[in-house]
Amino acid sequence: MIFSSIPFLYYFLPLMLALYFACPKRMKNAALLLGSLIFYGWGEPKYVLLMAVSIAICYGFGLLTEKYRETGAGRLCCVASVAVSLSFLIYFKYTDFFLESFTAVTGIKTPLPNVALPIGISFYTFQLISYTIDVYRGEQAQRSILRLAAYIAMFPQLVAGPIVRYREISEQLSERTHSWELAALGVRRFVAGLAKKILLANQLGELVAAFQASGEKSVLFYWLYAAALMLQTYFDFSGYSDMAIGLGQIFGFRFSENFNYPYIAASITEFWRRWHISLGTWFRDYVYIPLGGNRVGRGRQLVNIFVVWFLTGFWHGAAWNFIAWGLCFALLLVVEKWWLLERIKRFRFLAHIYVLLLLLPSFVLFHAQSIQAAAADIGGLFGAGGVPLVSAEACYCLRSFFVVLLIGVAAATPFPCRIAERIGKTRVGGRLMDAAEPVVLAALLLVMTAYLVDGSFNPFLYFRF
Repeated sequence: MIFSSIPFLYYFLPLMLALYFACPKRMKNAALLLGSLIFYGWGEPKYVLLMAVSIAICYGFGLLTEKYRETGAGRLCCVASVAVSLSFLIYFKYTDFFLESFTAVTGIKTPLPNVALPIGISFYTFQLISYTIDVYRGEQAQRSILRLAAYIAMFPQLVAGPIVRYREISEQLSERTHSWELAALGVRRFVAGLAKKILLANQLGELVAAFQASGEKSVLFYWLYAAALMLQTYFDFSGYSDMAIGLGQIFGFRFSENFNYPYIAASITEFWRRWHISLGTWFRDYVYIPLGGNRVGRGRQLVNIFVVWFLTGFWHGAAWNFIAWGLCFALLLVVEKWWLLERIKRFRFLAHIYVLLLLLPSFVLFHAQSIQAAAADIGGLFGAGGVPLVSAEACYCLRSFFVVLLIGVAAATPFPCRIAERIGKTRVGGRLMDAAEPVVLAALLLVMTAYLVDGSFNPFLYFRF
């Protein structure tokens, strides 16, 4: 089940809310867990057992890790828990990739088991790992397996993040407040995220699909494709994060922000402080710093950076283009860190252009089906292979999607929100906005429902993760 669907919006969510708020306080985690298991099992019931086994193993090792924390046995329990969680992820996500790579290198044909990837396994595995490591570092282990399961399986962030740390949410699992004001904020955030997904990401995805199906490529079309990919990815990923944060607020949880207008960054370093924040901080705290971080010599620091970004790319998908994508960002970050960052700070406008020009081909590489396809598409941006500058189909798509692209560019900046904030601070503007907000939200929901009922283009990008 996905958030941007009629079954979720009009069947699952109303019933889940009714069940949750009808339950007494002591039963709310149980209600949340039950709903989360139904949500996850809607499309993949067999993988509910996999998640349950993962949680049970993590729970047991967590108690043992805490009990023997000051001894070598505690460290061993922590390592064993992390290893078990990673083994499930590696088997389901990377088995076919490893076998294909083995065949490509050795020429020895190996039958592929074609292991299906459970949705959300990359996200909940990282939460299991963070829980175990946090316990080893001093956090109190969760005595209630129900609370731990509710944390891992919590449906708002289960299949698309953000990656919620146990230490950030442990107190909220046992004690949280609910209010109409918090629920109203959650509804607003959820609808805004849903609008990002349906009204922007999905429409931009149609432009991407038109390019991929076209036999009339041109330089202009390649640039439209790259720009649409950038915006689609941002609105899809950040839209799901907004929906997760909004749903969390409705249920009394406070999740950390995951995106902070990354396309206004003036360096690649700043971009990664604004993009998928929960993933970046996870790798920083659980991989980069334990490897030595910035506290080691330059050579070792270089290795640490490339290890982190190799793993970041590989986490996103079992394909060489994801690894190449991660390593390219490692190289860019190293160049900025040691040579470029201080220089580009003096020319912020040009720095914005520099960032956007580097990000465009990076998203082409990220979404490519192979390294070869990525090379061809990136070459097409610069007219490689005799691609014409303009084509009739590219001009048609530019006219058809110009308004969506323009709105997308504006919505990817903080300016619309700043304008709304300024209007809201005035007496008349504030009253008008308070009166108009529920009407606007209801209208948006109605329009988005019409899109979904109509069966409009509605891809789920997280199937690869």
